[in-house]
Amino acid sequence: FRRLDDRVQLWVTLNEPWVVTDGGYLHGVLAPGHSSLYEPPIAAHNLLRAHAAAVRAYRAEGKHEIGLVVNLEPKYAASDRAADIAAMARADAYMNRQFLDPVFLGSYPEELPAIFGDAWPRWPDADLDAISEPIDFVGVNYYTRSVSGDDTLGWPIGATGVRQKQSTHTETGWEVYPQGLTDVLMWVAERYGNPPIYITENGAAFYDPPVAPEEGVEDPLRVAYLRAHLRAAHAALERGADLRGYFVWSLMDNFEWAHGFSKRFGIVHVDYATQQRTPKASARFYSKVIATQGATLDAGA
Repeated sequence: FRRLDDRVQLWVTLNEPWVVTDGGYLHGVLAPGHSSLYEPPIAAHNLLRAHAAAVRAYRAEGKHEIGLVVNLEPKYAASDRAADIAAMARADAYMNRQFLDPVFLGSYPEELPAIFGDAWPRWPDADLDAISEPIDFVGVNYYTRSVSGDDTLGWPIGATGVRQKQSTHTETGWEVYPQGLTDVLMWVAERYGNPPIYITENGAAFYDPPVAPEEGVEDPLRVAYLRAHLRAAHAALERGADLRGYFVWSLMDNFEWAHGFSKRFGIVHVDYATQQRTPKASARFYSKVIATQGATLDAGA
């Protein structure tokens, strides 16, 4: 903070803590590779304690703004059956409210003790008081939604995502659902008192054809994805969400966690053998969005 606060005006304590706990401590697909019901609540709580400590440290040193970034996936019930609606609520509590409720409301969602059973600890009130230290903004990473159905085998929340066969899906298997971005931004605004929001990640991995530098890379699915999601963000803005900024994920193709180099999210193509970088059609499109202050979003499909 002392070294960089004269130049950095927006600070983030943590990025996607849910991914750390779900992938690393519950399902074991990310580092450190543990698969336990008892470790995720402890890891999540300690991540929030670390977030709070970073906020306090910044308040003592910094002069600008600090917040938290979470990946949100709006949940929709697979049907109007009570069991599916309850499954949706559990999925929402586990993924979306687990980190935001303590920060903004000072408590964990009531569904979590039931989800984790005796693996859910009783947390000191002093911890939750510290965790709910006010922040200046929340960052939202949005990629897709989930349609949740009741499923006793969907450990540990008793829910499973139901694939929407009629929809386009990305290379990572995520449904393209722009309306979900509007919905989740409005949900944050309405549940948490309309805090300043930045869309800190939004993008898609699609197949990119082999690139010849002089020909460029045509990626029409990514262009369509970005156009639709920028329109969805603007819809939330028009409805009153305090949306302050938007960031595409990602500027360049990169190393995507457990996917390695197999999934390309970038708007700039990277030849991993030579490191040559070639802007894709999506980069040209996004450049025009910026240059026209969004006017180009009204053109095309």
